[in-house]
Amino acid sequence: MSLENKKIRVLVVGCGNMGRSHATAYHTLDGFELCGLVSRGNSKIALNEKLGGGYPLFDDFEEALKITGPDAVCISTYPDTHEAFAISAMESGCHVFLEKPIADSVEAAKRVAEVAAKTKRKLLVGYILRYHPSWQQFIKLSAEMGKPLVMRMNLNQQSQGEKWTVHRNLMKSLSPIVDCGVHYIDVMCQMTRAKPVQVSAIGARLTEDIPEGSYNYGQLQIRFDDGSVGWYEAGWGPMISETAFFVKDVIGPRGAVSIIARDAGTAGKSASIDAHTKTESIKVHYAELDTDDRFAREDRWVDLTDEPDHQELCNREQLYFLRAVLEDIDLTEPTNDAISSLTIAFACDESVRTGQIVKFS
Repeated sequence: MSLENKKIRVLVVGCGNMGRSHATAYHTLDGFELCGLVSRGNSKIALNEKLGGGYPLFDDFEEALKITGPDAVCISTYPDTHEAFAISAMESGCHVFLEKPIADSVEAAKRVAEVAAKTKRKLLVGYILRYHPSWQQFIKLSAEMGKPLVMRMNLNQQSQGEKWTVHRNLMKSLSPIVDCGVHYIDVMCQMTRAKPVQVSAIGARLTEDIPEGSYNYGQLQIRFDDGSVGWYEAGWGPMISETAFFVKDVIGPRGAVSIIARDAGTAGKSASIDAHTKTESIKVHYAELDTDDRFAREDRWVDLTDEPDHQELCNREQLYFLRAVLEDIDLTEPTNDAISSLTIAFACDESVRTGQIVKFS
């Protein structure tokens, strides 16, 4: 299909938190035309009202795909539907924006990537931190700290009401350290640009309100072939502590770089979507000592003048999707990165369930 001199018509599937944000982007940004909203429940009705009404509403994805004939499909549903929806969309000639994780298994993720290559459709996976200027700076500054790196990250979410319902539904297919962990594993891989050697992880089922065999708290550790190590912690639910729920830290021989979220890191904010990406300031500490073994350089605070909120980040993500389609940008590398981070996350999940270290060949 030729998209020259016309807007890209997008069908949005899934109208929850991320679906709402992406639909809002398509509704407001030049270059896009929202052609329909799909969800199994009433979330599409509320979203349609928020956007001023007038958009076609559907309960069934395949029916919506056939009736609207979109140029692109945005998939923000639960992970167990990602593979089927993405493949169906691409085989129908549509480009796909797909919320992370790419699928609910590594094998399914590879199949999605294979169909994208076969059909020559653009596939962009929603790793939103890649579009955040402050997180880009965080990764860049980590390179100044030398090797090996010690990377410490977490995102614990104390949830109730609707947010706890979402978390419970997510845990029917994925654990917290897989669903959220892929973001931060991806960051670690960008910081080290090294291969993972082994992972180990622990988890705990802190409530009977989730399926038997699942867990709502997990912590993972990764060892890389350059000597770098990293840990990530994630917990969901009404029992989760908000003490130190926001840690984003990297340490190297030459010092440390830390995201300091003074407001986003306060109590009551752990379940906020904006708090998950908000940085506010970056502190750079230098390990260099003088002749008296005292610090030779003062800590430096990086001024973050460009601090987009969650909606603006989604806008930037979708603008890159637009560029990828119109300028025929090769998305093979970011797709492979998405598969790699998912592979590591599922290895950590295996470690939780077996109690064993998982090694990579």
